[in-house]
Amino acid sequence: MSIEQLAETAQAMVAAGKGIIAIDESNNTIAKRFEAVGIPNSEENRRAYREMLLTTPGLNEHISGAILYDETIRQSTRAGVPFTKLMRDNGIIPGIKVDKGPQPLAGFPGEVVTEGLDGLRDRLKEYYGLGARFAKWRAVIHIGEDIPSGSCIEANSHALARYAALCQEQGLVPMVEPEVLMDGSHDIETCYEVTEVVLRSLFDALYQQSVMLEGTILKASMVVPGKDCEEQASIDEVAESTLMCLKTTVPAILPGIVFLSGGQSDADATAHLDAMNRMGPQPWPLSFSYGRAMQSAALKLWAQDLVGNVARAQQIVHARARDNGLAALGQWTGGA
Repeated sequence: MSIEQLAETAQAMVAAGKGIIAIDESNNTIAKRFEAVGIPNSEENRRAYREMLLTTPGLNEHISGAILYDETIRQSTRAGVPFTKLMRDNGIIPGIKVDKGPQPLAGFPGEVVTEGLDGLRDRLKEYYGLGARFAKWRAVIHIGEDIPSGSCIEANSHALARYAALCQEQGLVPMVEPEVLMDGSHDIETCYEVTEVVLRSLFDALYQQSVMLEGTILKASMVVPGKDCEEQASIDEVAESTLMCLKTTVPAILPGIVFLSGGQSDADATAHLDAMNRMGPQPWPLSFSYGRAMQSAALKLWAQDLVGNVARAQQIVHARARDNGLAALGQWTGGA
């Protein structure tokens, strides 16, 4: 696929007022979410849940793409329509999570590096054949005493860049996600400093690996204090700090930035995105790629009646998509 086609896909992913829904939880992660609301973690329940999300009426008004898990990209609706076909028919771009998750970084206690590069070229080829047009790889950066180390940041940036180069070779837009975790008692200034170093390292690595930024999307964490920090920040403070950090580190040629919710409340994730877009115009479209912040309320309702509550759960999904779509335009009014 040419760089023009990759750039076209990337631009479509961040079309005005649209964002990405992340439904790429591994089977272990979805097991925890299901357990919390009392749903047995069977393949059929996972399939039915993803079908409920993807068949939400009007989803494509605010959602440009969805990140799927390996199991999900191979599944179909009850009526036998492959999820990827259903998505394409509704103008939603199929994406796929391809990393194998974080593992302890040898020699660096308390730090992790994301694995999954082995055999990735062949997996990407298969996913492209299954209909995926973008992929996602998440690196995890912890803030703590004397961490993150430079070695941890470098190892994760290098892996993200190798993954991105392989994606583009196979015709997939790479979504690069260096998540600086909210866990901890650090203040917003510390988060800013770490995020800045991480993003500088990432874009340096992407350049070293000849990744074409015009066909790449950044999935960024916001600059927020740790959840155990005594002094929490205002909506505007988070928006201003995040924007300043991005403008200092992210090249303007990038087609767009989508944010992860990273454990923020649904309302906070939307309010922060809205505030940033109200401070615009920015060098790139700023949108969302939310998982929990798009799904948690709908999952709770659906759990009460897996058949009878589908339509009501979908109304919640649509409302969350609409709110975040408005926030991506800086037009959210805070109404539920």
